[in-house]
Amino acid sequence: MKRLFAIACVMVAVLAPVSAQHLVNPMFDDKGSARIKATEFSEQRDTIIDVFHRNDDIIWSRYVYRIIDMRYKQNYQLYFPTRYDDPDYRSLFKVIVDAIVDGMPVYQKGMDLFKPDFTTPMEKTMLPSMFLADDPTADYSDDPNHYDIATSDAMLVHYDSVSDELSFHFYPYEAFVRNQLKYLTLEYVFFDRHTSRMHSKILAIAPMQSDKITTKDSARVVASIMESVLFWVAFDDLRPYMAQQYVISSENETRRVTFDEFFAKHLYTSYIVGEGNMYNRLIPDYAYSYESVVKEQERIAREMLNFEQDLWEY
Repeated sequence: MKRLFAIACVMVAVLAPVSAQHLVNPMFDDKGSARIKATEFSEQRDTIIDVFHRNDDIIWSRYVYRIIDMRYKQNYQLYFPTRYDDPDYRSLFKVIVDAIVDGMPVYQKGMDLFKPDFTTPMEKTMLPSMFLADDPTADYSDDPNHYDIATSDAMLVHYDSVSDELSFHFYPYEAFVRNQLKYLTLEYVFFDRHTSRMHSKILAIAPMQSDKITTKDSARVVASIMESVLFWVAFDDLRPYMAQQYVISSENETRRVTFDEFFAKHLYTSYIVGEGNMYNRLIPDYAYSYESVVKEQERIAREMLNFEQDLWEY
């Protein structure tokens, strides 16, 4: 009996730490519903991983501007749901809005798009004007899909001067996201000789609002892009919020991926609109036809690929 008792004590001592390391995370809650809400993340490990790159190991780099278009099927998971009150999922724009209300810094766009200045964030009092769903002075009589929103209710984000806090105003949300169909990203592409491969990192992301465009000349594409950009957000500031929210499912409810993983694995599609250059211009500044724009996009992508390939000897 003493031997059996001793064996039992040893087994308990060995197995107890093992079982303590594995948190039980059941698929269904006590109501029988699938546990897919973002509140479950408090029971899981942080998914944000940063790879350290030494400055001395970076031997080649380039700034690249890309547009993520929500109308491409591969990007649908970033756009939906369009409802503000979905119990399980939020769109990328709703994640950004909630992060701003929570206190994430926002940076104003400058005179040009290149290398936004992240030294001075916008004042809270300026933010509601960035989220104005309607232009009170505009005439929407020719737009059959438009419905009027009172000026007092047209701001998606409100500022309380007493508490010095921002709040989300749900009423104009659906009208606002209807025009929020693109994102502009500033990407840093670089070659790390320590890992002997090319890396890319999104430095900033900017929502683009189509109804902010006042330029009527279709040839002035760059002017339209600049007008549609609402503001810049540092991507690393946004990542903690994206890591706490799953993207909406696509054909498989159990394949749950956070926004942070979605971007890290490059599950979205985008196209190049410019690169860092001495002329401080985007592709539409000098390529005026569809064929010439595509040719320039292919040239930039090919140069980045060739640089990595040419470093190897066969």
